Amino acid sequence: MKRNQLVTQIKQKQNYLCIGLDTDPLKIPKHLQSHPEAVFEFNKQIIDATKDYCVSYKINTAFYEALGIKGWEALEKTVHYIPSTHLKIADAKRGDIGNTSAQYAKAFFEVYGFDAVTVAPYMGEDSIRPFLDYDDKWTIVLGLTSNKGSNDFEQLLITNEAADLGLVTSIVQGPAKQFLYEKVMARIAEWGTPENLMFVVGATKTEQLSDLRKSFPEHFFLVPGVGFQGGSLDDVSKAGLNKDAGLLVNASRAIIYAGDDENFAEEAAAIAEEYATEMKQYLHF
Repeated sequence: MKRNQLVTQIKQKQNYLCIGLDTDPLKIPKHLQSHPEAVFEFNKQIIDATKDYCVSYKINTAFYEALGIKGWEALEKTVHYIPSTHLKIADAKRGDIGNTSAQYAKAFFEVYGFDAVTVAPYMGEDSIRPFLDYDDKWTIVLGLTSNKGSNDFEQLLITNEAADLGLVTSIVQGPAKQFLYEKVMARIAEWGTPENLMFVVGATKTEQLSDLRKSFPEHFFLVPGVGFQGGSLDDVSKAGLNKDAGLLVNASRAIIYAGDDENFAEEAAAIAEEYATEMKQYLHF
């Protein structure tokens, strides 16, 4: 999916909602748990009920991989069921040496037909390049995440003083003080463009999100963490929107597990509509 197609969908639907299909068989309604294709049936009903209130779906592959071959079959059926009007994201967080990343890219873009895949940047350009080389596909790179462990590496402050001590000399360039995630994102932005590259920025990092929007005025940010993880849609929207929206705000559990009985899909739709309605007030197209 090209950028202009995504922006068109956002303008037409007046929202930038991404719904995460992090489907756990133990959390789906009990009346579906005995269904021979329980995960896909759950996803199918969620998609049917919510597709008018979102522009994207994100499939966290871990929930499917954990189920073995049946999980992969459910994933494949789900991604094919999602309408072509919606950006289909494989939340796989891949990233390996070049020839291995090339196979990951082929799997998600060619075999399964996703429009985008999340990748981890730790191994550098050759681990990301195979994803960026695909036309009309998106590479979504982990930037600044909301988890506690982001303090371990992402938020390390890189300074010239560190260089004087012989530490991290290869990445001390540019500003005298810079967080590692800022340096990583700036370098990766040189490898792609706002047409094929997005960054993940956690919803609980709104102060940093505002700064990142200044540094990356054109790029889309995928923002997880609204809902159960405590992120504020109001804060995220005010900090991160640009002229094309520039945000895909993801909500997973808050929507897909809104109900636990036969009316679960309708209840999911109601929560999705609430998000979409709130988003509309922040957009100024």
